[in-house]
Amino acid sequence: MKKSILVLAAILVFGLSNAQEAKFGLKGGLNVSNFTGDTEGADLKSRIGFNVGAFVAIKFSEKFTLQPEVLYSAQGANFENVGAEVDGMGFYTGDIKFKLAYINIPVMFKYYVAEKFNIEAGPQIGFLTTAKTATKLDGFSQTVEQDIKDSFETIDFGLNFGAGYDFTEHFSAGARYNLGLSNIAKTESGDDTKLHNSVFSLSIGYKF
Repeated sequence: MKKSILVLAAILVFGLSNAQEAKFGLKGGLNVSNFTGDTEGADLKSRIGFNVGAFVAIKFSEKFTLQPEVLYSAQGANFENVGAEVDGMGFYTGDIKFKLAYINIPVMFKYYVAEKFNIEAGPQIGFLTTAKTATKLDGFSQTVEQDIKDSFETIDFGLNFGAGYDFTEHFSAGARYNLGLSNIAKTESGDDTKLHNSVFSLSIGYKF
């Protein structure tokens, strides 16, 4: 984590020292997240979440902008029709919601293909803050929540791809896909389960 912070600080220092201008901003929006990897046979559905945070738009030229961000991101996935054994009561099916939250730090390289329209790509590191399940079995009214943070890796790496549009000097909107590269499932020796984050997000931003 210390190395990641140092790298981000170095990017900021380099960018700010070579920029034509730099503007701070706030952004937020909608996440549609899921898991990929070893999910065969699972009735897997996307989870709706949100993202919110801040960014620095470091403009080098009319075509090129570097944009580091810090975002809180609610992610995860929903498993439907999952079977579970209830002690002394038999076998039941139900739904399990995996609720993961990250502090994500993407560093986006934005290229303006037109005056107000840009495409973007860049790496991202994420730090897991919470991980919980909410289980609702058929025939039971109660939803049971459980902390499962120990079952997931605390750091996630990925690549982002997206596009954006500047409506005015201050307001913008964007769409982005995060391709998770790290195995987020914490496995024991002999367990080769692989699980990756997959997140599509829409956001609006305001530059000061």
